Amino acid sequence: MPFTHPSTDLLSPRLRQLALRLQPMARPALDQLCAEASAVTRRHFGKTMRLFAPLYVSNECVNNCQYCGFSRDNPILRVTLQMDQVIKEAQHLAEQGFRSVLLVAGEHPRFVSEGYLEECIRSIKSFIPAVSIEVGPMETPEYARMVEAGAEGLIVYQETYHRPTYAVMHTAGPKKDYDWRLACPERGYAGGFRRIGVGALLGMVDWRYEVMALATHLEYLQKHCWKAHFTMALPRLRPAAGGFTPSHPVKDTDFIQMIAALRVAFPDVGIILSTRESPPLRDAMLPLGITSMSAGSHTEPGGYTGQGQGDLHLTVKGRRVERSCATPQDKAEGQFDIADERSPVEIAALLIARGFDPVWKDWDEAILQNG
Repeated sequence: MPFTHPSTDLLSPRLRQLALRLQPMARPALDQLCAEASAVTRRHFGKTMRLFAPLYVSNECVNNCQYCGFSRDNPILRVTLQMDQVIKEAQHLAEQGFRSVLLVAGEHPRFVSEGYLEECIRSIKSFIPAVSIEVGPMETPEYARMVEAGAEGLIVYQETYHRPTYAVMHTAGPKKDYDWRLACPERGYAGGFRRIGVGALLGMVDWRYEVMALATHLEYLQKHCWKAHFTMALPRLRPAAGGFTPSHPVKDTDFIQMIAALRVAFPDVGIILSTRESPPLRDAMLPLGITSMSAGSHTEPGGYTGQGQGDLHLTVKGRRVERSCATPQDKAEGQFDIADERSPVEIAALLIARGFDPVWKDWDEAILQNG
């Protein structure tokens, strides 16, 4: 049976405790919560910090999402990387130390056609052992093909769990279907993914509603997809093409409180912190429950090495439109702006200085091989 939102009086004891920890609190109480979250994190994860990088392969999309730079109606420069270009981008990340990469693509079947993502995975798997994907929703057999190609992780954010707001934010394209997206983690699990990430974008509705809905979903998934390892993330909306302004901005103190509260509620779930957040905040949150960080990120296809610049174009009503005035400085549009632009080397050095162990590689297919 697929996940549905329970009524408030049906919340588990764990979720009722989480709701209490999300209530407004004075600084001494917040400090105590942070200390508890830090202790829980050390007990379950030690002082390790997994490092990964997103690799955007296409910014083509058929969806209209008001908050996203890739939104179909945004008049941006677009490109889908060729396979040799994907490999060059991945090799650049490998040279920086990364062995965990997240493949990201907009949702457009004409450009990201059948077989493309599997070929991307196979092309980089020999030197990037941990490949995850964050792409348009799929059926279980399609997810199974991704796993067979070598992907071990699936990231799928519900964006917002507030159904009326979801309908307002997603005005065209297959992403309009709230329930289809909500069931993605279960289909991915059935397809064989061993690592599944869920989350929501903060800024569209009250953050407490979003956190409680995410926690409810996560608790359900832990019961029904119990063989998988779960991660969660609550990125705050950042500026992007289209000029969307969040109606419910989240303060730094509220962001810290929710992450600490979630860590105490879900002690064995990984928590991801992206480069959407500022360097001072990322530094401050290192001991408070975070177990995985991106570093040196780019959110545009070809952003690391300049691949694909010779193929930039506009897309109008699903058709490629060549530009009349191209310049060498042009580049594909990113999904959103980055706040922390420090290099992977700088982030690793910071972690070591703070007593953490940067983990570049935590998975290899050889683990599953007998003998």
